[in-house]
Amino acid sequence: MSLLLQTFPLGPQWPTLDPFLFVAHHHDDYPAGTDRLGPAAPLDGRSLGSDFSGRDGWSMYHGTVVPGFPQHPHRGFETVTFLRSGVVDHSDSLGATARFGAGDTQWMTAGAGIQHAEMFPLLDPQGANPLELFQIWLNLPAEHKMVDPYFTMLWSGGTPRVVVPDDGGRVTEVMVIAGRLGEPEPPAPPPHSWASNADAHVAIWHVSMASRASWRLPPAPDPGVGRVLYAFDGSSVRCAGSDGSADEVVEAGNGAVLQPDRALDLTAGPQGVECLVLQGRPIGEPVVSYGPFVMNSEREIEQAIDDYRRTQFGGWPWPGPAPDHGRDAGRFALHPDGRRELGR
Repeated sequence: MSLLLQTFPLGPQWPTLDPFLFVAHHHDDYPAGTDRLGPAAPLDGRSLGSDFSGRDGWSMYHGTVVPGFPQHPHRGFETVTFLRSGVVDHSDSLGATARFGAGDTQWMTAGAGIQHAEMFPLLDPQGANPLELFQIWLNLPAEHKMVDPYFTMLWSGGTPRVVVPDDGGRVTEVMVIAGRLGEPEPPAPPPHSWASNADAHVAIWHVSMASRASWRLPPAPDPGVGRVLYAFDGSSVRCAGSDGSADEVVEAGNGAVLQPDRALDLTAGPQGVECLVLQGRPIGEPVVSYGPFVMNSEREIEQAIDDYRRTQFGGWPWPGPAPDHGRDAGRFALHPDGRRELGR
């Protein structure tokens, strides 16, 4: 039996299995920043306000001065935003703000409705400002789609890392954003997340394998979960059954749906490999989506649109749609209740 149930190429948005909705991968080689924290480069020829061109190795997205995603709403699901490089400035309709950077994760439950902005300020006025992030959309079950909005920060310094050398001393490092892997206690997800249900076995792991490193991916605790591996950088990863059966290769730039109940011996190619692994038991409910709203029925989508038009999900307390936190702010989070924490 094949260890890889399906393979597929990776684009800007990656397909997922229930309970996940999709993964957006942003990788931009931004130039030096201006005094306004935008790119010190001509913007001529870009469709400002909707620039996904990748021209010169970067996009403005919906930003017009600073790249990023100005004020926009969500309802009915969660976003898990993990940064490998760069900075994100968060502001939302609850009055909360945050700045987070490389190795940090923001986990936001949109629930009944929230507006937020995600801007990518270019802080270095002299050199390049590379940005790489993954935004993972994780669905909420029907019973929790209308909970109060919430966000938590998983700072890099508090996120467990499992480091495993193979017999040749070649190292695999796994950042455990969600889901237990080995001894370290995984971070706590938001209270109403599908990931907070222990029986859901939700896992989000960033796997970094050195050149020709080998590592055994243990079987999932429940054969009913889905498990997907995304090889997004490096050369390739070879997958073999722990009993020596099968031997299949996933080239970088491709993803694979894995047999969840089989341990896999993974071996990186000559340039090493960077992978994202997503795992979880399906919610198994209807999914109806319309842009930033993900519900269970067309009627609920219509209600979400009407609620947003009427209430703006609490309004927008900031002077403009694309706030940033200036050049000198460090990593921090200011929560709606006034609690402030510093990145670590």
